[in-house]
Amino acid sequence: MITKLDSNNHSVFLLYYHLVFVIKYRRKVVNDEISDYLKEHFIRLLEPKGITVEEWNHDVDHVHILFRSVPNIDLSKSINTYKSVSSRFVKRDFPQIKQYLWKEMFWSRSYCLLTTGGAPIETIRKYIESQGK
Repeated sequence: MITKLDSNNHSVFLLYYHLVFVIKYRRKVVNDEISDYLKEHFIRLLEPKGITVEEWNHDVDHVHILFRSVPNIDLSKSINTYKSVSSRFVKRDFPQIKQYLWKEMFWSRSYCLLTTGGAPIETIRKYIESQGK
């Protein structure tokens, strides 16, 4: 299998990451509708910065994301911006969540970000697919 490399003006790269977000207190609030909503906001906020979603899946209390990135992005700042904005929007547009997370942020303060470490992307993609529902 030949892997197509990404490039910009002065470099060639292939940067894949596996990101896991957990709902605050592991509340079981994520369904398909909320997951799709969160994915749309992830794409809207981060795609212009050079992050491309490859795979997205969820369980009731967390979300798995496989994404590709450019090397000159500040990932921690971008991720925290997404968490803050999406938390505000999801609580605004899904009022039923407020009963579980009244004044709290939607996401846990922590997250897990892993490089794929050279593992074949199809292997990572299958793992993330298996984590949903």
